Amino acid sequence: MTTSAPDQARTLTVEIWSDIACPWCYIGKKRFETALADFPFRDHVEVRWRSYELSPTTPAGPGRPEIDALSEMKGIPRSQAERMFAQVTAVAAGEGLTYDFERTLAVNTFDGHRLVHLAASAGLADAVLEALYSAHFEQGADLGEDETLVRVVADAGLDANEARAVLAGNDHADAVRHDEAEARAIGVTGVPFFVVDRRLGVSGAQPADVFTQLLAEGWKAANPLATLVGADPSAQACLDDTCAI
Repeated sequence: MTTSAPDQARTLTVEIWSDIACPWCYIGKKRFETALADFPFRDHVEVRWRSYELSPTTPAGPGRPEIDALSEMKGIPRSQAERMFAQVTAVAAGEGLTYDFERTLAVNTFDGHRLVHLAASAGLADAVLEALYSAHFEQGADLGEDETLVRVVADAGLDANEARAVLAGNDHADAVRHDEAEARAIGVTGVPFFVVDRRLGVSGAQPADVFTQLLAEGWKAANPLATLVGADPSAQACLDDTCAI
């Protein structure tokens, strides 16, 4: 049986703070999509992608090997970094993703986030973000190079000339900074972070069933069941495992 939302149903807004260079964000995206696909009121859910930079001090320009960058940042041996990447690679494989950290490059993601905002204005944010994730984690693309960014987002449907114009200037920079300021204001300290109607939130690449619960609770709060005025409160009913006869 198909469940349909009433005509006056309120749209559920899900905001997702994430970073293009966050391996758990891509996994979380896939798990959330699994939950959303099975959600009976998915046509009444609006997803908004929000920017978050995990390493804003990473220099702009061409990237460097992610393994070297992580080893240096955390002060750990390269072998330990490799084991960490092997673990997340195995988890990603369970979601149908093929991470290749031998080729993944550490880059500054600010310009990538600006292009996601450009894509949002054309209704392509999800497609462009998906393409950027795949290019970064699965294809070893250097997202620190402008022409690589342009190629990736153009393949996802964004106009290449519009993308170049954004990268040549400062368009959407304020939008990225606004997202990050909002994240700080509501207490986001790590990504992915999912917020429903600024009322419910959950952090991390949760299992799909947790996202299912998040959507259900958000829907219930946004669209409470109305009680018929004038109904007899003493009317008989069965409660759980008991029934008065």
